Amino acid sequence: MIAFFEDVVVGEILELGTYTFKTDEIIRFAEKFDPQPFHLSEDGAAKTHFGRLCASGWHTASIFMKLFVARLKSMQDDALAEDIAVARIGPSPGFEDLKWIKPVFAGDTLRYTRTVTGKTESRSRPEWGLVHSDMRAFNQDGLLAFSFKATVFVERRPR
Repeated sequence: MIAFFEDVVVGEILELGTYTFKTDEIIRFAEKFDPQPFHLSEDGAAKTHFGRLCASGWHTASIFMKLFVARLKSMQDDALAEDIAVARIGPSPGFEDLKWIKPVFAGDTLRYTRTVTGKTESRSRPEWGLVHSDMRAFNQDGLLAFSFKATVFVERRPR
């Protein structure tokens, strides 16, 4: 996501990183943000349809954002160190189709990716374009666990 709108390639996959969900982190997150029995303890989770401790969906989403921001910053820093122009990233007009497909249990490792699915020229802001992407997380078995469709404004190449 450092490329200018014109240079963004539809179909490009960006690896954002992996994250292993640990018991204490799952519980700590749940205590603050999503205090449901299946997120708070193994005993509580055993009495639910999950059967064992699993991460909050919001925890999996927040890890996506953490990894996305870190990867973006790393790419920008590398480009600037090589004196390569970096496109500005604007706001997101929103996301859609957020899905928590598989539970993420303590000890699971998710691999997060971004795949560019399309580009739209902005009629209202000609100096920007919209980049559409599928954001996904796959568990250690390669199964899709989390996904959503995102759109973000990306700067067009200066004329």
